[in-house]
Amino acid sequence: MTDAGLPVGWEVRHSNSKNLPYYFNAAQQLSRWEPPAGTNTDALKAYMAAHHSASEIKPDAAMNGSEGRIRASHLLVKHKDSRRPSSWREAEISRTKEEAMSILLGHEQRIRSGQTTLGDLAVSESDCSSARKMGDLGYFGKGDMQKEFEEAAFALKPGEMSHVVETASGLHLIER
Repeated sequence: MTDAGLPVGWEVRHSNSKNLPYYFNAAQQLSRWEPPAGTNTDALKAYMAAHHSASEIKPDAAMNGSEGRIRASHLLVKHKDSRRPSSWREAEISRTKEEAMSILLGHEQRIRSGQTTLGDLAVSESDCSSARKMGDLGYFGKGDMQKEFEEAAFALKPGEMSHVVETASGLHLIER
């Protein structure tokens, strides 16, 4: 087990094309976006938060103010019935939708109370690869996201956060 919590032979590398970390096993010449089986997810969360996350979000000047596009961040909690029940945090997600809802409601309470921010929490708790960017999804327009996500995101004013939004990907908190 490495300090990243990965099984022997696995390491975290960074994809220049996607600007995201991935998992690589040199001996087997295997690479993957999700952690390999046998990963210590708590150790991986701590390692990724310390070594592979944005310290701050930098505005994308080229897209700032583009007509019909908004910028949003989110925190995603997947469950076993999600479209793809795996993430950078867990190779196989087995929690129920009810357990995911309980987790996300706890996150929402901590954010709304001022105890933490969505971006700070997303770094270690979001099941989306955008966690490395504090949940930032960048700019997107209508038709770019799943319908439920898009409707909730476009209904928010800048600085507002949604309540729980359910999509095929899982459960989200969205911040504009």
